[in-house]
Amino acid sequence: MSRITIYMEGGGGGSQGRAALRREISAFLNRGSAAGGRRWKLDVRPRGGRAEAFRAFENAIAHSPKDEVTILLVDSEGPVTAATPSEHLRNRKGDGWNLATVPEERVHLMVQTMETWIVADPETLAGWYGPEFRANSLPRAQDLETVSKARIADALDRATERTTKGRYRKIQHASALLAKIDPARVRERCRHCARLFDKLANPLAPRAPA
Repeated sequence: MSRITIYMEGGGGGSQGRAALRREISAFLNRGSAAGGRRWKLDVRPRGGRAEAFRAFENAIAHSPKDEVTILLVDSEGPVTAATPSEHLRNRKGDGWNLATVPEERVHLMVQTMETWIVADPETLAGWYGPEFRANSLPRAQDLETVSKARIADALDRATERTTKGRYRKIQHASALLAKIDPARVRERCRHCARLFDKLANPLAPRAPA
């Protein structure tokens, strides 16, 4: 069986947080894409920080076998105005990554943050957090990628502050929520996530920039 390996940021600095994120985001991505009709094994490798994820991806893509598709997945951290994800990461202050020799379909973004995917499915969030969850605090924009990272974080904080599970905390809550949210809802509201699902469903097909 061929392999799709995703190097992504997230999971914190500890092995427990990374293992939880790896398990749940793998389930989410498999549900959304069926990973090449199940002919491909999906291997998600959280690396904590974005720079660590990039370095691991850069090393892997130079040495991966022919039957492995290697993918980079990081937050955009802001609006994506560049023509391609690679151009966005090259131009973004703090990154400046050289991806000129990397096929564009191997570079993917969570726009503007992973929590954007989570708030795309307010019904599931309400069911998980319980009756004190305030769904009206979440952004109503159909295109959630236009909503800033700061606004997403503030909305999640206000929506969850009175729940029995407490305010949203990435390490404590993100993995559990990724296991439950509906990939179809995320696809509808986050085009870069749809682009990633399309790549995972057909790993060898080139894909136009988002």
